[in-house]
Amino acid sequence: MKLRAIRGATQLKADDRAEMAEAVGELLLELFEKNGLVKADLVSIFFTSTSDLVCDFPAAAARKLDLGDIPLMCALEIPVLESLPKVVRVMVHAYSGLEHSQIKHVYKRGTEVLRRDIAQ
Repeated sequence: MKLRAIRGATQLKADDRAEMAEAVGELLLELFEKNGLVKADLVSIFFTSTSDLVCDFPAAAARKLDLGDIPLMCALEIPVLESLPKVVRVMVHAYSGLEHSQIKHVYKRGTEVLRRDIAQ
């Protein structure tokens, strides 16, 4: 097993706590499933969100998936002109038997345009 970093993102329609929980939960569950990850594989999860999302921390949504004992951190995304609004990005650090080329990065809800080169 090797330590891997797996990327993903999702976009919210509104700055809403329930939607944040739904979108982040959906993103993480799909990322875990596509890469064959279970909780014991996880090392840490790093989130960023755009400055227009102030309803809640993305990590709060992750805790609802029973990930409270996994180190979680949130930060503000760099405010680049004309970037997508209401976006949460994630980098999951996990142990995996997959090679780099086999990792499936997950971009949902319109964020596929952020990384066309690796979006699944």
